[in-house]
Amino acid sequence: MTKFLIAGFGSIGRRHFRNLKSLGEDDFVFLRSRRSTLPDDEIAAYPVETDIRGALAHHPDAVIVANPTALHLDVAIPAAEQGCHLFLEKPVSHSLDRLDQLEAAAARGGAKILVGFQFRFHPGLQTIKEILAPVNGHRSTVGRPLSFRAHWGEYLPNWHPWEDYRQGYAARPDLGGGVVLTLSHPLDYLRWLLGDVAALWAFAGKLSDLELAVDDTAEIGLKFSCGTVGSIHLNYVQRPPQHTLEIVCTDGTIHWDNAEGAVRVSRARGDGQPGDWEPHPFPDGFDRNVMFLDQTRHFLAVCRGEVEPVCTLQDGIAALRLALGALDSAKQGQLISY
Repeated sequence: MTKFLIAGFGSIGRRHFRNLKSLGEDDFVFLRSRRSTLPDDEIAAYPVETDIRGALAHHPDAVIVANPTALHLDVAIPAAEQGCHLFLEKPVSHSLDRLDQLEAAAARGGAKILVGFQFRFHPGLQTIKEILAPVNGHRSTVGRPLSFRAHWGEYLPNWHPWEDYRQGYAARPDLGGGVVLTLSHPLDYLRWLLGDVAALWAFAGKLSDLELAVDDTAEIGLKFSCGTVGSIHLNYVQRPPQHTLEIVCTDGTIHWDNAEGAVRVSRARGDGQPGDWEPHPFPDGFDRNVMFLDQTRHFLAVCRGEVEPVCTLQDGIAALRLALGALDSAKQGQLISY
């Protein structure tokens, strides 16, 4: 059995703990600030430390880094130095500072790092990955991707109804909040689907009436090295929520709606007319936690040395560079090239 240190016991740390328990793990130590607004009775039987040195003295095999974004590296670097495998929540940090130290520490300690972009484990996006893949050395059945539109909007005060939304990490600049960093998943899954980004531009800022000191709305334009162009819209204000992706290709169109639970594909007919929409529904019994469970199973396999991380530290750094580039573009009013 693997000994886990879980750093942070807010909603995502709690999810990881419960998923590990459901998969048979039961050797835990916790690193906590004790400022969480959630009850902690379910971890009463486990040791709790309040500083990283004391937590690492328990000699964990793996560390779940689920504390606020701006505090990730305070845990990740010493844990990697000790040789612990890391599950590092996204984004990997709030700046590029010290990420080279984390890379060096992981290399010295032999630590494997999985970054927590769970949408790589979403069956809908995995289906899109398969649809876009070449077939027998030729381009995919929908052709070459030309453009895309990703849209993700949710109402921030509804995320954690048990706490004041203004005090959560997603709303606080000192903890690495803001919509671009917090909802950075599309910056990762679009790289996973389409490859490296060549350039971006962005408009972002605090546009709503929410009581925030961070960006709550963003429009990000991306040009990929393969030539595909498109945009990502992010917001903290939308009711009802929406998370969708559309990719227009030379020979068809792909549409994914996270709420509906399906991918639809229309392939152009031989006469040039659009084909009927072909549904690719989610597996029976799928709910949101399934992708977290699959991600946890993968991390356990990483810890056992059976597989390499599917979302590496380098992937996490690449997504962070894009998020920070979007914020820089919005501030400077100019194109950012990579």
